[in-house]
Amino acid sequence: MSTDMPPGGSSERPEPEGLVSDEQWAELVRQAERGGAGAPKEPSARARMVTARLRALDEQAAQAQGRGRPWGRKQAQPWQPEGWRTGPDPRYANGRSRKRKFTAVLGFLVVLGACVVAMRPSLVTGHLPGGGDDGSGQDRPTLAQPFQGSPAVSWADGAAGIELPEAEAVGGMSEDEVGQALRATRQLLIAANLDPATLRGEKPDRALELLDPLQKGEPERLERSLAEPSEEQDPLMLFSRFDPAETQLVGEVVKTRGEMTFEAGDAGSVEVHADYTFVYPLVRPGGDEVARTIARRRLTTVLHDPEKFEATRGKLSILTSEQNFGNTACEVNDGFLHPSFPSDTPAPGPRGDEVDPYDRGAWQPDGPCGTLERS
Repeated sequence: MSTDMPPGGSSERPEPEGLVSDEQWAELVRQAERGGAGAPKEPSARARMVTARLRALDEQAAQAQGRGRPWGRKQAQPWQPEGWRTGPDPRYANGRSRKRKFTAVLGFLVVLGACVVAMRPSLVTGHLPGGGDDGSGQDRPTLAQPFQGSPAVSWADGAAGIELPEAEAVGGMSEDEVGQALRATRQLLIAANLDPATLRGEKPDRALELLDPLQKGEPERLERSLAEPSEEQDPLMLFSRFDPAETQLVGEVVKTRGEMTFEAGDAGSVEVHADYTFVYPLVRPGGDEVARTIARRRLTTVLHDPEKFEATRGKLSILTSEQNFGNTACEVNDGFLHPSFPSDTPAPGPRGDEVDPYDRGAWQPDGPCGTLERS
């Protein structure tokens, strides 16, 4: 039997807790061997059990003093974090997994929500204060807040929403000439859609002055449309106009959103493409019920080099002009936009497809009048 102690060690140092002294051990052996003084006898079962237990206690005490293999959990190496082979404690692993799963699901819902709002903004604006146009009091436009309940509430005011791209030389035109074409197109949009005189139904002289009088047939067509509007020659193709006896603007702000680009035209020209939406808050004279009319315009102008074309230097020609209107009388061609108000009785007759006039991702083709999702 061995206790992993040097000879005489029991008297030279304190006995570890739970270790048996030599005297105690001898007494235990004598007690186990009582019953005769002759030759040694085989220890009894009880003695063998006591001996085994004492040996176990002795080994544990020696190990606790650092003289044997450490008992208990093996100490991890500094470069091996606890659980590096078997993985971290499952309790904490589950907690982190739940958090990651929750974050991932939340992120998906946010992205999904963003996609839904992008496709159908009315689903959100119709349930938030100041959003949608569902007829509830808090969403209806007022004299104090004429854009309430409309996406246009966050759009730019008037001309501030018509920003110009940086000019550069294209189509044989210099950078300065391209810049001139961009500025002139911006001035045309302002004069045709934001100028108070134009909106009141007066002759849009400022807009007409920007156009090339040498463009074949165009000046005459515009003059006729203003003097004798009809379905074939309608000034609304280029100008936003309201009958002052019927409606007037609420305040002085028209909301604007859009973009302008340019590209080379025929050699010696630059083409400017403008796509803008204008939102007009309106009221009947003396009334307080507010309505909105929305006009989206796609316009392409061109600036020609007079040395290569029959053109006036610095003047614009109109290549194309398209428009989509929201909240105006259909099939009326008197040269004015005619909004309906919330309290108006809906006009009889068939109702076309639903149209969102604020949706700048889809252009409504020519066809029968549709039904507005909102205005």
